Amino acid sequence: MPLLRPRVRAIARIARRALRRPVVAWRQSMRFRTILLTTATTTIAILIAIVWAALAIQTDLFDARRQQVTEATNRTIEFTQESVADAAPLATDRAAVQALRNTMLDNLKTASSSTEFILGFPIPEQSTDLAPSAFTLRPDLFGPELLSDALREQVRTVSDTQWWQSIALTLEDGSEIPAIVVGQQLEMPGVGVYEVYLAYPLVDVADTLAFVQFTLWITGVALVILVAGIMWLVMRAVTAPIVEVSATSERFAAGDLSARLAAHGDDELATLARSFNQMADSIESQIRELADLSLVQQRFVSDVSHELRTPLTTIRLAAGVLYGERGTFAPIAARSAELLHEQVSRFEELLTDLLEISRYDAGSVELEREDVGLSELAVAVVDGMAEIARQQGTDLRVRPADGDDIVEMDARRVRRVLRNLVGNAIEHGEGQPIDITVVAGRDAVAVGVRDYGLGMRPEHVERVFDRFWRADPSRQRTLGGTGLGLSIALGDATLHGGTLEVWSHLGVGTHFVLTLPRDRDAGFAVSPIAVEPPEALTVGDQLAGNGPSTETLVVHHENTREGQE
Repeated sequence: MPLLRPRVRAIARIARRALRRPVVAWRQSMRFRTILLTTATTTIAILIAIVWAALAIQTDLFDARRQQVTEATNRTIEFTQESVADAAPLATDRAAVQALRNTMLDNLKTASSSTEFILGFPIPEQSTDLAPSAFTLRPDLFGPELLSDALREQVRTVSDTQWWQSIALTLEDGSEIPAIVVGQQLEMPGVGVYEVYLAYPLVDVADTLAFVQFTLWITGVALVILVAGIMWLVMRAVTAPIVEVSATSERFAAGDLSARLAAHGDDELATLARSFNQMADSIESQIRELADLSLVQQRFVSDVSHELRTPLTTIRLAAGVLYGERGTFAPIAARSAELLHEQVSRFEELLTDLLEISRYDAGSVELEREDVGLSELAVAVVDGMAEIARQQGTDLRVRPADGDDIVEMDARRVRRVLRNLVGNAIEHGEGQPIDITVVAGRDAVAVGVRDYGLGMRPEHVERVFDRFWRADPSRQRTLGGTGLGLSIALGDATLHGGTLEVWSHLGVGTHFVLTLPRDRDAGFAVSPIAVEPPEALTVGDQLAGNGPSTETLVVHHENTREGQE
């Protein structure tokens, strides 16, 4: 038994695959569905036609044969009746009666040349004591047990009518054949009245019907195969261009802008091919124009940023000198020197971020990978921003990972991401503590930055990674910033094959989760940190009055969102 189980499982797997293939073909192939439906409906229609034709032919053959045998029986009885009536004078002794009986049998045999199955019984109420007993020509095959009581009753009581019945005759070899029994009265003058039955085998009718049915079934099967073959050819001719259109569309959607369809003739499919090619030409032209405009924009931003660096350096040096000498200036001039120094520093940061964004747009960013512990990097970022947090009255709480959190990364870019996330949390945390948590999973390492400040509405969360976007334009930045930080952070996370996700609840706070896969080529890895904090639902219910929170929203940003909180 243990040896049979693997075989049974293997057979079960093969059976499941065999059953799954038609389901997959039905779902994915229009040609398969059309051919199957057409074949099924055609088969049902042909089956109905065959059954109806077979029944009609059977009924017609039976009725024709029944009419023949009733007419033959009527002629036989009339001939025998006339022969008996024209015989010698009425028989008065048994010898004469027996001679008359033999004459009657001879006439029945002679007149009923199409059957040898003859059976007769004297009717007691209408016969004398001299009437001979019952007679039969084939007692071994045709006996009174084959006749129904109802048939005999009708023949006895109604003298001027024929009655018939369908029976089955058993031949010498044991086989059964259908037959029709016709009963009618026959009178022997001066002796009595007999109920005479003649059975006619329907072998010829059965053979004809079997041949007709066989022919009908063969014709039906041939028609089904023919229809299926024709449908396959037609659907192949129709769907082949559709498959070509589908394949070409997929190539075009995948970036092959040169993909086109071959147009032959002037039919609908050729018109479709020409329309597709015209559409593809138009889209290709527009994409190239947009690409050229984007390239011009990228070059413009890059060139402007580079060109501004030289005068900005000069302005920064001059602003630094003025800022250093502000103590000797009048109050208004001193304040102007401070503002100039501040804005020049912010302008320099903006140029740096614009250059970085232009590199992302141009696809020219390259990572300088090294093995670094994410907890170590997070602690270093927190230490570097501790003074800023102290000035804002915010407590930074770091929870390093318990296990191995080494990830191959570009440490400079990941550090920039963490600095941006922590800086945003300090700015919007309203002086509440900020939790920085690092968790190491089997496939990925993640860091979460959780603040308990203002939070955001769902419509604001949707745009948090857009460039230069701010949830509240009237709110002043306390830590500077260019409006490109989160957009660049998302680009850095995507470049590492990771994700940057955000959850936010109005009045409860915000939670950013940066996830970096241990193996960048392994594809998507599940983050070991849930983007929605465990306490989020409880707090949200309390704020909403013990009901489901309508302001909670978790957004997963991977490759499409850009901007800033």
